[in-house]
Parts: sequence; structure tokens; C-alpha cells
Amino acid sequence: MTAPTGDATQPAVPYGTPDAPRIAVRGEARLEVDPEIARIGITVAARGRDRRSALDDLTRRNAGVLDLVKTYGDAVERLETGAFSITPELTKHGRGERIRTYHGRVHVTAELTDFTALGELTTRLADLELTRVDGPWWALRPDSPAHREARKKAVREAVQRAREYAEALGTTLSALVELADIGAENTTPPYPQAPGRMRSAAYGAAEDTAAAPLDLEPQRQRVHAQINARFTMVPPRL
Repeated sequence: MTAPTGDATQPAVPYGTPDAPRIAVRGEARLEVDPEIARIGITVAARGRDRRSALDDLTRRNAGVLDLVKTYGDAVERLETGAFSITPELTKHGRGERIRTYHGRVHVTAELTDFTALGELTTRLADLELTRVDGPWWALRPDSPAHREARKKAVREAVQRAREYAEALGTTLSALVELADIGAENTTPPYPQAPGRMRSAAYGAAEDTAAAPLDLEPQRQRVHAQINARFTMVPPRL
């Protein structure tokens, strides 16, 4: 084995030295911004004496829900059908496993970016037969500019704090050694409860008179960014 020469590159030490002292700081930023999307959950139900009739009714009602949502065009950014089930209900009395009826259910999720259409759409959905609406849940997109702005503010705060410490020691910063992103992006829960904010139709008959569209106020979103930074400083003269 060949012994290392004096010219071999030495690994950087993880701490400061008298000739290159280091300073470690943390930068944080908290923003409160308007939401960018609103999610609603739609549950369509059906029941029938046999599996085929329950499935046919569920398919028809689900198609009606999808057609209604699609009429709002660009106001709806995403529409997807989720879990689907057909469940038999057994009789409570009598011998054997006799099926009394079948229950069908399908879940649909819609994301809207035009909040002016949200109240009208949810009201119309809730008036449909055996259709339930839950939400809204407000959120930001993963690539929202709010996240970028929060990170930039956190970095600027870290640099400013480091400069203030260096100034207190009568010196200046020399170089950035490390920058670590340790903060969460969106601190607002993605699916917060909104009691009393959304009209939800139970699995029953719709009302005879059409309800007025809901007036839903968007929930402000909290964005948090946090970083750790390490700098080297010009050796101070103490």
C-alpha cells in the first residue's frame, strides 16, 4: 500500500478553526396567503333489491354528477373518481344469509380554481338524488410561488442574522459553507374540517325548493420555511 503524500487532498473539517471560524444560524419565514385550489368530496349512493339495479342506478347518478361538474369548464382543474363499492345488506331475522338489498357507493373528488363557481356547484350537487358533498378543503399547489417566496425570505433572514453576529465580533462573513432546508412547506392542514361551512345533503330526497348558492369564504393558507446556514468568517481581532 502506498503511503499518502503531503499533496493529498484533506477532507474539510466539520467545525471552525482559529484561521477560519464558522458561524451557524437559522432563518425562518412565515407567510399567510390566499388559497389557490378548493377540493370538494362527492359521494354518490344507490340501493336496489338486486345487484344489477343498484349498479345501474349508481352508474346513472355518477354520470350525472360528472356531467354537472364538467359544465363548469376551466373552473374545475381536476376531476377524478375514487373508491367504488357494492355491498349486500342481509336480513336481520330468519335463517341463512338472505340478502335484503344492495347498497352502492362511489366517491368523486373535484378541484376548483374559480371560487366564484364553488358555492353554486356545491349547492347543485347537494340537491341531486342520494348525493352528499363534503368540504371545501383549501390548499396551495405544490409549485406555488408562495413556497418559493417563503424559502427566499428564510435565506435572507439567515444571511442577515449571520452578518449581524459577524458585525458584533468586528468582522465580516467570508463564505457560505452549508445551506440546509429543514422547514415544512405548507403548515395549513391539507384537509381541515370546515363545520357549518358546506351544505351537505344526506342520502335522502332533495328539497322541493332549490337552495340559494353558498357563499364560501376561502381559508387563508399558512406557509412556513426554515433553513440552517453555516458561514466562515474573517478571523476577528478580539
